[in-house]
Amino acid sequence: MFKKLLIANRGEISRRIGVVARGMGISTVAVYSDADADLPFVKEADEAVRLGPAPAKDSYLNVPAILEAAKKTGAQAVHPGYGFVSENAEFARACTEAGITFVGPPPEAMLRMKDKSQARKLVAAAGVPVVPGTEDVVPDVASSLAAAERIGYPVLCKAAGGGGGIGMAAAKDPAELEKVFRQCTDRAKAAFGREGVYLERYFPAPRHIEVQILGDHQGHLIHGLERECSIQRRHQKVVEEAPSPLFADGKNADVAQKLFTAAVTAAKAFGYANAGTVEFLYSDGNVYFIEMNARLQVEHPVTELTTGLDLIGWQLRIAAGEQLTVRQEDVKRKGAALEFRIYAEDPVKFFPSPGPLKVYVPPQGEGVRLDSGYAEGNTVTPNYDPMIAKLIVSGDSRAQAIERSIAALEQFRVEGIKTNIPLHLRILKDPAFAEGRLDTRFLENHAKP
Repeated sequence: MFKKLLIANRGEISRRIGVVARGMGISTVAVYSDADADLPFVKEADEAVRLGPAPAKDSYLNVPAILEAAKKTGAQAVHPGYGFVSENAEFARACTEAGITFVGPPPEAMLRMKDKSQARKLVAAAGVPVVPGTEDVVPDVASSLAAAERIGYPVLCKAAGGGGGIGMAAAKDPAELEKVFRQCTDRAKAAFGREGVYLERYFPAPRHIEVQILGDHQGHLIHGLERECSIQRRHQKVVEEAPSPLFADGKNADVAQKLFTAAVTAAKAFGYANAGTVEFLYSDGNVYFIEMNARLQVEHPVTELTTGLDLIGWQLRIAAGEQLTVRQEDVKRKGAALEFRIYAEDPVKFFPSPGPLKVYVPPQGEGVRLDSGYAEGNTVTPNYDPMIAKLIVSGDSRAQAIERSIAALEQFRVEGIKTNIPLHLRILKDPAFAEGRLDTRFLENHAKP
């Protein structure tokens, strides 16, 4: 096992990785920007190295600076967390070339997954059901219009090299497709450096289900059951839970098995190892592959709390060359868990709300876990994603987890900035949520202020 680990990230995930690593006897190195110098993840690490100014391109995306920090401190491995360099195959290769272990999948697998349109072709060839759409990127408006006629409206235009909802928009007719095609290509080029987009059939109100994958470099690959991530805003997840209400208590067992089989098949097609997530849409009894993410997910704690899997611990062991000793039959669910992304933003208008945390008193109680990137007195800057913390709440049942979540959110005190805690409470208290009637249009139709 490694003696020293550099964590190439910030905030709550850097802090969480640090806790797990130190619990395994691994010394940790934090890297930080000028904007983050006073945050808890920096102070709690065994060592900390400044990367540069606040802009991500000068700090958390500065590959030479990260590699230099690893060499300077003698770190044997780098854990990228999620975001920033986590899905950068070139960074993973640069680590290997420098004699440093990258805690993640093989670069070759990452490259197979990077182009979303090519990834669709690869898994479809392996027998995984995909959303009907184009096999390749569409080069121009005329080609997109012809493809949409074959697929059928409405269609979704998506950036081939992207993710996170960036460069993605729906069109209900040819006139709207001409507009969104240009928008998506422009956004794709700005965000990902390439214009390529492809089309998929647009499901107006599907459910978004994902499957946790874990595999070693000896070919042992398992799934860690599913999570539901249907409650979204602008294609960004807001609330996640495990199990999905679709499959709780043995419901829809045949569909669940198809989902798990498809996820493992897709991961094998990519040649995957380490922790990853395969994402699907569910509509009218069918599941369709969307994409696979070559990293730990923000919502991984709900899987940890309901299966007992230590996903970060296994990431480190697998990267160190150890075999995965967990068998598929060992993965069993216990209880339910919900995760709430606590953002510094207006809960109605959804504008970012950076500023000082004058009062920050997290909740406590049975089944309550908080992965926080900040402490009272810290300042949330506008330089990065506005997530302050993740509140994860578990219970013996979904109803108990909901009850505990309401209590925890009502206890959570934050002053000095606005947060989306009121939004989470509206969601939890909506009858449709309690009944498990979820889809990606939930916030458009429910939980109104």
